[in-house]
Amino acid sequence: MTRRTIGRGGALAAAVSAALLVSALAPTTAVAATPTVSCTSAKDGLAAKLKKDITAALAGRKSTVAVGLYDRATKTSCTLRAAHSYDSASTVKVTVLAALLWDAKKHNRYLTSTEQSLATAMITKSDNAATSKLWKQLGTTKIKGFLSAAGMTRTVPGSGGYWGLTQVNVRDEQRLLSLVTAGNSVLSDNARAYIRKLMGQVVSSQRWGTPAGVPSSVSVGVKNGWVQRSTHGWRVHSLGTFQGAGHDYAITVLTHDNSTMDYGVTTIQNVSQAIHKALVPTGPGTTRFTPTSRPSEALVPVPPQG
Repeated sequence: MTRRTIGRGGALAAAVSAALLVSALAPTTAVAATPTVSCTSAKDGLAAKLKKDITAALAGRKSTVAVGLYDRATKTSCTLRAAHSYDSASTVKVTVLAALLWDAKKHNRYLTSTEQSLATAMITKSDNAATSKLWKQLGTTKIKGFLSAAGMTRTVPGSGGYWGLTQVNVRDEQRLLSLVTAGNSVLSDNARAYIRKLMGQVVSSQRWGTPAGVPSSVSVGVKNGWVQRSTHGWRVHSLGTFQGAGHDYAITVLTHDNSTMDYGVTTIQNVSQAIHKALVPTGPGTTRFTPTSRPSEALVPVPPQG
């Protein structure tokens, strides 16, 4: 048998060839693409217009934005970062009220006068103390029970009593708004009407965000939230329900990485104005809602230096 000896030069060439072969055969690691707006609609041309207009509204904005839209009338849906998680801030107050009503339904009872007072303060004025009382009364077990019943499977309640740090996402928030605005087995018709009533009575200084640009012929329900933390800057969010002018739709816009509260508000309102204009065109003489120039919202408690 003849032994073949490879010199140093030959060994190096062989090693390089082998490395190149492995490199060529190895799967390449794709660079994650920036998420883009996705829209569908039963109405010709509407999906394309919404995608274009929402994308334009977000052009140049430095926030990390998630968007959800669904209109039952035209079977129109738009999403952006639907599964991305955000600290809820005060938007979780709608979930707290829905959980309270869901639990009352399970026990075949009405809300007490105290619960009604707390619920009204929590939604219409974004009262934090009222929210804390109802959160403590329900407890994490009942909150999770409601989330499971509602199909809000990716929402995680805030721990240690920090309900404003509940992890929320567009998919689940749109699911919640769907339960609030259409008949279902989770919330009774009276409960849904009660939630919509309170969301329609939010004080004027907190009626910003998703209602921006909505026609006067459309009824509005809204709940907003904001909080600043050491990472991701200002979280600024808005949930809205809209019915009228032949439409029945809900909008969720969640944002963080905002440099200021006002920056986040502007981002949300840019998106919302684009949606309302595309979805509900108006003729001469129809007015569109202009939000307060001095928006306010309750700053929810967070851990020290959090």
